[in-house]
Amino acid sequence: MINSLWTEKYRPEKFSDIKGQKDIIKRVKAFVKMGNMPHQLYVGPAGIGKSSLALVVAKQLFGDSWKSNFLELNASDERGIDVVRVKVKDFARTKALGDVPFKIIFLDECDALTKEAQQALRRTMENYTSTCRFVLSCNYSSKIIDPIQSRCAVFRFKPLDKKDIFSIIEKIEKEEGLKVSDEAKEALFIASRGDCRRLENILQSVSAFSKEISEEDVYSLAAVVKPKELNESLNFAVKHEFVKARDSMFKIMLNYGLSGLDMIKQIQREILKLDIDDRDKVRIIDKCGEIEFRMVEGSDSFIQLEALIAYISYLVK
Repeated sequence: MINSLWTEKYRPEKFSDIKGQKDIIKRVKAFVKMGNMPHQLYVGPAGIGKSSLALVVAKQLFGDSWKSNFLELNASDERGIDVVRVKVKDFARTKALGDVPFKIIFLDECDALTKEAQQALRRTMENYTSTCRFVLSCNYSSKIIDPIQSRCAVFRFKPLDKKDIFSIIEKIEKEEGLKVSDEAKEALFIASRGDCRRLENILQSVSAFSKEISEEDVYSLAAVVKPKELNESLNFAVKHEFVKARDSMFKIMLNYGLSGLDMIKQIQREILKLDIDDRDKVRIIDKCGEIEFRMVEGSDSFIQLEALIAYISYLVK
């Protein structure tokens, strides 16, 4: 698949390659320097370096023998109790090769593990501490049982800042011979929402058509509305021009091929930029939450968006 190539190509090999997680990297580097570390739990949204950091830790600790001492399992594919009882235990009960006294088991997306599997994992973590360390990664720590959390050093990752996204774009731009305009960089930041994997996928897909990347290319391929266009539609509603607002909103939705849920999430971000009273902004955002719930439950997207536009026109004096 084309969209997996750059993600693999630009995967970090050392700590300095990982962007935007300075405090976490500083603490993890200290563990590696000591040659010892506790079990670790990485928490945060997708595409911000959790899996990459686990691989870098293994490579820095074990050197050339890292593949023999590192087991990676994706818990969303293999999420039952048998995975913990068979694969994890078989790997954990053997000693590590080399100077480091333990192996590393990396469980990606471990919030997809069933509660029974997590209970089994809890005992395995306890029993094999002398020969094995666990690195767990998840999007939501609330889905991990408390006994596992209490056995781990918890590291909370944050989405990448604009400067970090820009530095990644500039690196790819230089190595791939691309020319990315300043407007396109802003568009990539908005479209990626701090997710490096999404950023690389969008860039690779756009570069397949042209080496000169414009703002228009990014928005059309990433299925993200230009903030200016959406802001214009919302301003029609604020000015009580209901029909214009509705037609403009539906035109955007159809042109970009967006679902109702995609639209409501982008509308929610643009509401804060409207020139209206803060209390009205709060009420409209609250309404967005209600409408998103209705859409998730199966309501018609067009009717719900129409209802939101009507609400804005009615609310704003």
